[in-house]
Amino acid sequence: MPIFILFICQMSGYILAIESSCDDTSAAVIHNGKILANIVVTQQIHEQYGGVVPELASRDHQKNIVPVVMQALNHANIQKKQLAAVAYTKGPGLLGSLLVGSCFAKSLAQALELPVLEVNHMQAHILAHFIEEPVPKFPFLCLTVSGGHTQIVKVNSPVDMEVIGETQDDAVGEAFDKSAKLLGIQYPGGPMLDRIAKMGNPNRFVFPDVEMKGYNYSFSGIKTAILYFLQQNIQKDPTFVENNLADISASIQSCLVEILLKKLRRASRELHVNEIAIAGGVAANSWLRLKLDEESKKNSWSVYIPKLEYCTDNAAMVAMAAHFLYDNKSFGTLSSSPLPRWSLNC
Repeated sequence: MPIFILFICQMSGYILAIESSCDDTSAAVIHNGKILANIVVTQQIHEQYGGVVPELASRDHQKNIVPVVMQALNHANIQKKQLAAVAYTKGPGLLGSLLVGSCFAKSLAQALELPVLEVNHMQAHILAHFIEEPVPKFPFLCLTVSGGHTQIVKVNSPVDMEVIGETQDDAVGEAFDKSAKLLGIQYPGGPMLDRIAKMGNPNRFVFPDVEMKGYNYSFSGIKTAILYFLQQNIQKDPTFVENNLADISASIQSCLVEILLKKLRRASRELHVNEIAIAGGVAANSWLRLKLDEESKKNSWSVYIPKLEYCTDNAAMVAMAAHFLYDNKSFGTLSSSPLPRWSLNC
C-alpha cells in the first residue's frame, strides 16, 4: 500500500514546497494556508550569456537546493519531522531543473514516509492570488503571462481550471525579451525594457497585431515586425535606436500589452466574468498593471494582482497550490516523472 494513503485523513499541516522549474531555486513552508517561509535564490551565472542556459541552471539547483530547504525550515521554525507532506513543481519547465527538484522532494518524502504533492507550475502562479487578501471569487479569469506561457484561464476552483486561450507560437515574455535584445538592452531584457519605457512615449511608433481565432494569441509576427522596423530605420540612421530608445521601448510595450488586454476584454464580456487576475513573471510589468487598473474602472472589473515577489518564480505559490491539493486529497506518486510540457487542461 502506498505510504501516502496513511495521511489522507489528516488535516492540512506543515507542507514543504520546492520550486525549480527554471533558474530560481526556492523552498517554502505553508501551514493551514498560511505561508511561514519563502526562500528564493536567483542564479546570476546566466547574465553573461544573455539568457538561461539549461545545463548551468540544473547544476546550480544541485548546489542550492539543500541550503535553500534548510533555510526555509529554519525560517518557519520547524523540523523535518513536523512535515505532513512534500510538494514540488512537476512541470512545465526545463527538464534538468525539474529533475533536481522532483528527485530531492521525492527522496525526502520517502525518507520521512510522507506523501508527495505534484504541482503544475502555471496552476501555482494562478493560486499565488490566495497567499494574501484580497482573493478573487470563483469563477475568475486569469491572464497567465511569462517567458514560456501566455494563457487566459477560466478558474472555477483551486483544482478546476480551463485554458480557454493561449499563444500559438511564442509567449509574450519571450517577445519582451527578444525585443529588448534587438534594442541592445542587457539581460534580463523584459524588466529592463519596462524601466526604460517609463521615460518614453507609448504612442510614438505603431506595430501590427496578428488576429487569432477565439481567445488565442500569436507573438511571432510582431517580433518579426519589430526586427524589420529596426533594420529599416537603422539603415537610414545608424543612431536611430540610441536616439529613440525610450520611445521605441514604450511603443513596443504598449503594443504587447494591448494585444493581451484585447482578448481578455473579449473573454470577460462573452463569458460574463468580471473577476480578473494576472499571474506569471510578466505580471510584474508596470504598464500592464497600469492598464489593468484603467480597465477595471472602464469595465467594472475586480482586478487582482499579486505582490511582485509572488509574480516571479517562487515556492510560496507552489506551497499554496499544494495546500489545496492536500485538502483535495490529490496526492502524487514516487514513480512519476517531471513533465517539461504539462498543460493545465490535462
